[in-house]
Amino acid sequence: MVVNSLVFLLFFIVVFVVYYTPVIKQSATRQNIWLLLASYFFYGFVDWKMLPILFVVTVLFYWLGAQIKKEMDKNEKGKASCYMKSGVVIGIGLLLYFKYLNFFAESVAEMFKQLGVGVSWSTLNIVLPVGVSFFTFKLISYLIEIKRKKTQPAENLLEFATYISFFPTISSGPIDRPNTFLTQLRTNHCLVYDKAVDGCQQILWGIFTKVVVADNLATVTSQAWNDYQSMSSSFLILAILLSPIQVYADFDGYTNMAIGVSKILGFDVTKNFNHPLLARNVSEYWNRWHMSLTSWITDYVFTPLCLRFRDMANIGIMLAITANLVIIGLWHGANWTYAVFGIFHSILFIPIVYSGKLGKNKKLKEGKYGLPLFKDFIKMIQTYILVGIGQVIFFAKDTYSAFDYIKHLFTGPWHFECPIKLSIIVFILLLFVLEWTSRKKEYALQIHEKYKDRQIWKLFVIDYIILAIIIKFGCVEDSQFIYFQF
Repeated sequence: MVVNSLVFLLFFIVVFVVYYTPVIKQSATRQNIWLLLASYFFYGFVDWKMLPILFVVTVLFYWLGAQIKKEMDKNEKGKASCYMKSGVVIGIGLLLYFKYLNFFAESVAEMFKQLGVGVSWSTLNIVLPVGVSFFTFKLISYLIEIKRKKTQPAENLLEFATYISFFPTISSGPIDRPNTFLTQLRTNHCLVYDKAVDGCQQILWGIFTKVVVADNLATVTSQAWNDYQSMSSSFLILAILLSPIQVYADFDGYTNMAIGVSKILGFDVTKNFNHPLLARNVSEYWNRWHMSLTSWITDYVFTPLCLRFRDMANIGIMLAITANLVIIGLWHGANWTYAVFGIFHSILFIPIVYSGKLGKNKKLKEGKYGLPLFKDFIKMIQTYILVGIGQVIFFAKDTYSAFDYIKHLFTGPWHFECPIKLSIIVFILLLFVLEWTSRKKEYALQIHEKYKDRQIWKLFVIDYIILAIIIKFGCVEDSQFIYFQF
């Protein structure tokens, strides 16, 4: 069940109606029970066999959190650390088993094969639970935050289970921290008109970027990734140029829909993107891209490593950055391409670190006619192209294919071709323009509170236009989101 499907719409209508019925909305507990049932139905709709796994780890980590708090209250920090480390090991083990066991088996068999030793080790064909990378990070952060005294344990199992399985975000994030979400579960939610309208607007914008921009561009980029050897150099270059906007429109599209649905239900979830297409270097890009993941890795990996390597100056910072980005890469799945993707991006950090500009990005300023300054515009283009090259590594079947793709950029035939419609090109340009003009907003269609009454008629006109574009140009066959697989 994907968010941009008719099935999800029917599902959400039922959830919405029951959630706000007078009997249910009077109690936070009743609303949480209904949300938990809806979330487990949503999760089980994909594969009901995975529900026991989700339930078992939820109960286990709830118990571990309670034990950590109990030992901390007794000032038994050593025992609390043992419980926390046990949970972290279990969480990482969960990821290793479901996401990487087949990969390790294949890699070991290939290594022995290269050494001339025949090893018959068939892979286990382990089914990957939906959203395992997302809810596992929630589970781990819950224990760490309790140990660090940054959050209180959930008041009951119902509250914790609802936090872990919250259906708008369980499959592809954002990754909410416990201290920002658990407190929202402790009050009953009434329908707030302005917030619900804002949520609907965000959902509409997410559908537009997904089905009009991302899905139309996917027909081009998927050809390049899957059959690059038969494509011309110009086609391969075009795929590199289209890939960053396609991936962003797809993932940000899902995020906007998830946040919009959450708003309608009365919840504020973590912001995941901050206009990454406007980034002027790779450091700024990662500060704007998939922020709930990058901030998670930064807090629990990068910062501790920086403290450990603090005596090594810039070399220590680069080691921490490389570890950070390789982990982010491998978080996506079991393929050496993801590790190389992380290394590639870490190399792009070298001039930033050694120039002393890490974390010192200046605010974007407008030049003439409300456009970005020329020097900033050039930096945006450079960063965008580098990100596009990184996408070649990310989407390649293996590392050989990634480098072979780059080779074909220079050795393949050259002839101009434009496989996308003019209308889609216009929508891409529109998206770039809106990225700039709405850079201070949460999303492009958002209207500032003080202008809402005066611009409500404009809102309806824009909405009808967007709907017409979606119906006319959108690929509406319930296509999957790219990050659904992670």
